[in-house]
Amino acid sequence: MNAENLPEFEGPMCPLPLPHSEQILLGHGSGGKLMHDLISQVFMPPLHNPFLAQCDDASVIPILDELSATPSVRLAFSTDSHVVTPLFFPGGDIGKLAVCGTVNDLAMMGATPRYLTAGFILEEGLEVEVLTRVLHSMRQAAEEARVLIVAGDTKVVEKGKADGMYINTAGIGVIEHNLYISGNNAQPGDVILLSGTIGNHGIAVLEARQELGFSSHIQSDIAPLNTLVEALIHGGIRIHAMRDPTRGGLATTLNEIAAQSKVGMLIHEEQIPIQPEVASVCEMLGFDPLYIANEGVMITIVAKDDAPAALEVMRASKYGTQAAIIGEVLETPVERVLMKTAYGSTRVVDTPSGEILPRIC
Repeated sequence: MNAENLPEFEGPMCPLPLPHSEQILLGHGSGGKLMHDLISQVFMPPLHNPFLAQCDDASVIPILDELSATPSVRLAFSTDSHVVTPLFFPGGDIGKLAVCGTVNDLAMMGATPRYLTAGFILEEGLEVEVLTRVLHSMRQAAEEARVLIVAGDTKVVEKGKADGMYINTAGIGVIEHNLYISGNNAQPGDVILLSGTIGNHGIAVLEARQELGFSSHIQSDIAPLNTLVEALIHGGIRIHAMRDPTRGGLATTLNEIAAQSKVGMLIHEEQIPIQPEVASVCEMLGFDPLYIANEGVMITIVAKDDAPAALEVMRASKYGTQAAIIGEVLETPVERVLMKTAYGSTRVVDTPSGEILPRIC
C-alpha cells in the first residue's frame, strides 16, 4: 500500500506520545524514564566527565600519590536534595531522610561515610520549633551513621516557594578495600539479594498526606545502611553491585543496573519481602509495590557462591533481618528485567515513564 491508497480518516485521531522535552514536569523527578532521559539528554552533554559518567549513587575519585602517581586512596562523593512533603511522616522526617539518603548513597559504593554538608532552603513563616525538630533528628541520624555534619548553608525564600523546607546534603566517604562495586559490574550468574521489605516509605508518606482515606500502621523504613554494608565487606562477600531502591522503587533500580551492566535479570515475585499491610494498601490503591520508593532497603548483587553467606550476614544485622534472595543475573535478555509471577508466568518489569508519587525522597 502506498501513500495514495491510504484511507482517509475523519474526526479525532490518537496522537503520538508527547516527548515532554520542552518543559520540566513533576515526572522528571520521579526516578522513571522521564528523569533518565533528562539526565542523559540534557544534563550529561554539557557536564560530561569520566566521574559523572560512572552513573552510580556516588562518584569514586582516586587520590593520587604525588611520588608514584598511583592511587593512594579512593573517595566516594555524592550529593542529594530532599523535597519531601509533609516534613514529618510515620517513621521519619525530612532531616533523617537527608542524612540517611546521602549516607546510603556513599555506602552503596562500598565506602565508609565520614563527612556531610547540609544546605537549607527555608520558607518565610516556617516555625523555628519545626526547624529545631528537624535539626535534632539530623543529629541523631548522623550519630547512628557515625558521620559528622561539617559545613552548611542557609537561604530563605518568600512564603509559598519552598513547602516549608528543602535540604541538600553532600557527603564524602573512604573506600578501604579492593572490591570494585558499581552498577556496571553485575555479572551473569550473580545472585540478587534484597535487605528488607519494599514499599514502606512511599506508603507512609502518602498516608501522612491524608490521601489514603484510611489509616494504617505502616512506618517509613528510613535507616542508615553503612553498618550493614561494612558487615558484608568484612565478611569477605564478593559484592559486584549495590543500590538502594529509592525513587522508582525496586523495579526501576534493577532496570538501571541491568542497563549499566548490559545484562538481564530474573526475579521471583514470591521471594520479594513485603509487609502484608503494604501489599493490601497497594492492592486497594492500584499501586505496584515494585515501583514504590524505599529509604532503608538495599539491593546487593554478589557472586553466586557467596549468596548464602551474604544472606546470613544480612539477617544478622539490625536492618537486614528480613533479607531474601530474590533473583539472579542472566546473560539475556540484555537490559531487561523479568519476573516469575506467583502464578508461574513470566512478565517484563519495565521502567515507569513518569510520576508515581511526588516528593517522597
